[in-house]
Amino acid sequence: MYVDPNRNRNAGNLRWLMAYCKPDLPRAIGAIVLYTVSAAMALITPLISARIVDQVIEAGHISQLTGLCILMIVVTVVRDAAYYGNAMWMERFGQNTVFRLVSDEYEKLHELDFNYFNHTRTGDIMSRMTSDTDAIRHLLSWVTYQALNCVVMFVGALAMMSSIDWRLALALACVTPPLFLLTRALSQRAKPLFLGIRNSLAAMNSMVEENIEGNRVVKAFVREEHETGKFDERNADYMDRNMAMAENTRRFMPWLDGLGFSLQLITIGLGGLLVLQGNMTLGGLVAFSSYLWMIDSPVRQSGWLVNDWQRFNASCVKIRRLLTSQPRIREESPERAAEPRHVRGAIHFDHVSFAFPDDPGTPVLDDIDFTVPAGARLGILGETGAGKSTLVNMIARFYDPTSGRVLIDGVDARAWPLKTLREEVSVVAQDTFLFSDTIGGNIGFGLGGRQTPDPEYIRRIAFIAGADDFIERMPEGYDTVVGERGVGLSGGQKQRLSLARAIADDPSILIMDDTTSAVDMETEAKIQQHLAELEGTKTIVTIAHRISSVKDCDLILMLAHGRIVERGTHEELIAAHGRYWQIYRKQLGLQSGQSQGYTQADETAGNTTDKTN
Repeated sequence: MYVDPNRNRNAGNLRWLMAYCKPDLPRAIGAIVLYTVSAAMALITPLISARIVDQVIEAGHISQLTGLCILMIVVTVVRDAAYYGNAMWMERFGQNTVFRLVSDEYEKLHELDFNYFNHTRTGDIMSRMTSDTDAIRHLLSWVTYQALNCVVMFVGALAMMSSIDWRLALALACVTPPLFLLTRALSQRAKPLFLGIRNSLAAMNSMVEENIEGNRVVKAFVREEHETGKFDERNADYMDRNMAMAENTRRFMPWLDGLGFSLQLITIGLGGLLVLQGNMTLGGLVAFSSYLWMIDSPVRQSGWLVNDWQRFNASCVKIRRLLTSQPRIREESPERAAEPRHVRGAIHFDHVSFAFPDDPGTPVLDDIDFTVPAGARLGILGETGAGKSTLVNMIARFYDPTSGRVLIDGVDARAWPLKTLREEVSVVAQDTFLFSDTIGGNIGFGLGGRQTPDPEYIRRIAFIAGADDFIERMPEGYDTVVGERGVGLSGGQKQRLSLARAIADDPSILIMDDTTSAVDMETEAKIQQHLAELEGTKTIVTIAHRISSVKDCDLILMLAHGRIVERGTHEELIAAHGRYWQIYRKQLGLQSGQSQGYTQADETAGNTTDKTN
C-alpha cells in the first residue's frame, strides 16, 4: 500500500492516518458496535442494583431477587464478552494499520538516495520505524477506545443520574469546566516535552548503534570508559527529559485526582442529605455511587490520555517528515522506466562538475571530461579526498552532476531508467558490507533475485574474484554463515566476496573502488589475471592506490582536488614524469634523490617488477 504523504499535508495527523486505516474500517466499525453493547450493559447494571436495594431489601419483595440476580449475571456476561471482542478487534485494527505504515516507511527508505542518509542518523531512522510507529498503534488500539469510553461513560452516566435526581447530577456536572481547563493546560505543556523526549531517544539510539558497529575500534584504543561516559550523558539527558514530563504530570494530576475525589464528596454529602430528606431513594443513591466511577474515571484518565495524544502527534511529525522526503535522484521520464534497454558500457563525462547540495560553494569535482569506449578499462588514481569515489558514483546515478552530463552509450544517464542502469552497473564499494547470511547467499545476492543461484556458477564467480580458495577452507564452505557485516572475515576476504557479488550480476560496467587494497600482491595479481579474461565483455573502472592495479588499463586518470591533472596510458604517464611517475617510483622503492640518475633501464626493471607482481 502507498499513501501520498503530501495529501492533506496541512490536515491533522488523524486525517492523514485515515488513509492507512481504511482497509480495516469494517473491523473498526464492528468494534464500535461491540463497544456500544458493552457500554449499554455497563449503564444498565447500576439500575439493576438500585432495583435490588429498593424492591428486595427496602420493600421486602424477596421473590424478585432470583430474577434480578440472573439478569445481573446475563448483563455482566454480555458486557464482558462485548468488551473482549472490542479489545481484540481494535488491537488488530491498530496492528494492521501500523503494518501498512511501516511497509511504506521501509519502501521510502529504499527510494531515498545517498544525500538523505548522509544527513540522517541511523538511530533517528530506527526510532521512526519502532517507537514512533508503536505510539501510533497505541493510540489506535487503546487510546481511541479509552477516549471514547471516557466521553460515553461521562455523558451517559450524567444522563442516567439526571433521570434519577437532576439536582445531584447538576452538582456533579459542575466539575466539568475546571476539568476542561486543566486538561487543556496539560496538553499545551506536554507537546514540546514529548518532542524533546523523542529526539533525545533518537540520539541515544544512534550512539548505541555506532558503538555496536565500532566496538573493535573502541577496544583497540581502550576507550570504553570514554564511550561509557558519553553514553551516560545521553542517558542522563533522556532521563532528565522524561523527568520533566513527569514533573509536568505531577503539576496537574493531583488537581485532576482532587476533582475525582470531590465527586465522591458531593455524592455522599448531597446524596445522603437528599435520602434523609426523602427526596431520593436509597437505591437511587446506590445507583449514583455505581455511576460515580463512570464520572470519576474519565476525570482521572484525561491527563494520561492527553500525554498519549501528544506522544502520538510528536511521532506523526517525524514519520510524515520521512514520508515527505524526496530523493534528488529521480526518473526523468517515468513513462520510459519500463522500456527494455541494454547498456553496452561506453562512458563519457562531458565537462562534469559536482558539489554536495548542503555545500554548493565547495566543488568536489571540477570540469571532468573523458571518454571510455565499451569494453575498455579505466583506471583512476589520486590522493584521499580527490573525488574518485564521487566520480564513479555518478556512473550509477547515485549522484547527479551539478553541471555537465554523464553519458552512458551516448545517452544522458538521467534519461536511462534507474532500474536498468543500476542492474547494468555494479559497484564494489570502498566500504565493504556483507549480510548475515551464508557466503553463497552473499555472492548470490548480486543476482538480484532474477534467477536462482546455481552452486557451480557461484563457485566460478568466486574463483574469478580470488575467493574460492579461502571459501573451501571454511568450516562449511559456501554454506558458512558470516557474522553481521562480515564479522570473522579478514578485510581482504570481505573485499573478494564483495567483488564476487558484483561480478555475479554479469554487469556491463564493473566499478571497483579500491577493491584489492586489503589483499596481498600475489592474490591481487591472480584477480587481475582473471579480470583480464573479461576484457571486451564489460567496461571495467578501477580506483586504486597501487600502480599494479591500473597499469594495464586503456586509460588512466590522475585526480587532484577534483580535477584531472594527468591522463593517458601507463607508458605515456611514465614518460611524462609527473605525479603518476612520482607515485610509480615510490612504489618501486626508488629514492627521490635518484631522480637525476633515472634511466630507461629503471623503467625496464620497473615493468619487469610489475609483471612479476
